[in-house]
Amino acid sequence: MVDATNSLLYQLVLKDAPYVIAAYAVLWLALAGYVTVTLRRLMKLDKEVKLLEDAVAAKTEAQD
Repeated sequence: MVDATNSLLYQLVLKDAPYVIAAYAVLWLALAGYVTVTLRRLMKLDKEVKLLEDAVAAKTEAQD
């Protein structure tokens, strides 16, 4: 036998479930986008650092 109070609570929760699911989906998408943008910037900075290291190495070799 199902308690009437539990039945009412389940109805309230199930009514709002799509909104909660949508909110979590938006949060996960925002987090994935943030991580993607951050990784792209990090990779770009890594390339720039390598270019600078190569330029410094070439300049020091030229001076020697």
